[in-house]
Amino acid sequence: MSKALLPGVPETFSLFGEPLFPQLLNPEDYETKKSQYEQALMNWEENPEDADAIIWLGRRAAYLGRLREATGIFSMGMAMHAEDSRMLRHRGHRFLNLRLFDLGITDLEKAAELETGRPDTIEHDGKPNPRSIPLSSLQFNIWYHLGLGYYLVGDLEAANQAYQQCMQVSDIPDKVVATTHWQYMTLCMIGRDEDAKQVLRRVKKDMDIIENKDYHRLLLMYKGETTPEQLMESLRGGDPLRLATTGYGIGNWYMYNGDEWKASEVWREVLATRNWPSFGYIAAEADMKRLCLPLI
Repeated sequence: MSKALLPGVPETFSLFGEPLFPQLLNPEDYETKKSQYEQALMNWEENPEDADAIIWLGRRAAYLGRLREATGIFSMGMAMHAEDSRMLRHRGHRFLNLRLFDLGITDLEKAAELETGRPDTIEHDGKPNPRSIPLSSLQFNIWYHLGLGYYLVGDLEAANQAYQQCMQVSDIPDKVVATTHWQYMTLCMIGRDEDAKQVLRRVKKDMDIIENKDYHRLLLMYKGETTPEQLMESLRGGDPLRLATTGYGIGNWYMYNGDEWKASEVWREVLATRNWPSFGYIAAEADMKRLCLPLI
């Protein structure tokens, strides 16, 4: 195994104080992402004040699991491009991954302020989907991640307001299901069951989903078209990221339906994936911590 793949200094610590190291990548993925990072570094060295070069250097560092480095790169960019909300949007996102929730929320709130009155713009994906159709936009990502930040610190009313704003720029099915998933859970957790049912009406079985299929499956589960047990069983032994994403939603469904034991059982499966940068994992960690649930 290459030394480059071995953990060294932790990137951050879990909410339980456990050191979290960059995730090991398979050799092919590592070489691809390393090459992309090196190209981004060359582009930045050729034009170190170019905002796009800074953004992509930070993004490529994050894709390698170097989240602290990424936040430093975006901070450098902010010093040169104070009105460029992308620096705050990306740094805020990575602060959330690092469990620095308050810092992430502050960045994303500032990004939202800067974007007031501006048209939304496309954000190109780091790894294009099979159809090569960009699925993200700047304002969507600001509001989506700001909602996540509020959600993770337990400010659910603020989270719901952020998701309402996010839905205003959720103009394609992939965005709609991502926003609806988190907003539905938020509304259920604050006891607004009728409002939760209303947002589910956006979701149809035949939606053309390119990437966010796990959110779509969760939403169909919330509508009763499959059971949590069936959905959870379909994930076991597969992609850890999918298990973290979907498992959190399933566990949360058990929680707001009164089965804390089952919720904690599912969340422990999520934490066993070790996919600690994913938001499903972080949310499971935060809820286990908040509810004082045992990790084993």
